[in-house]
Amino acid sequence: MTATDDLADLRPRDNPAANRFEVEVEELVALIDYRRAGQTLYLIHTEVPDALEGRGVGSMLVRYALEQIAARGEALVPLCPFVAGYLRRHPEYVGLVSDRYKGKESLRRDA
Repeated sequence: MTATDDLADLRPRDNPAANRFEVEVEELVALIDYRRAGQTLYLIHTEVPDALEGRGVGSMLVRYALEQIAARGEALVPLCPFVAGYLRRHPEYVGLVSDRYKGKESLRRDA
């Protein structure tokens, strides 16, 4: 995959056995670790291998995770700075954030 390739061909998935969302690209795995507490997912850490950085893989994976959370009627807590940054840039997903976490410093657009 090059920087100009279409991300639409990637097949991200939820891997509940490993507590992570993941996508394989060029035999490398990008992931978002999470922990579940009832109907809330705590998105803890996003990891994109160095060879895949700058290609939009991380953002695509966050978008996938948010869409899955929305489809299941769950809430999230964005403990990962990458996920919090994505939410600041895409306020259409902020409604998924757990009510107890809304208004936190990391979600402010000017943070």
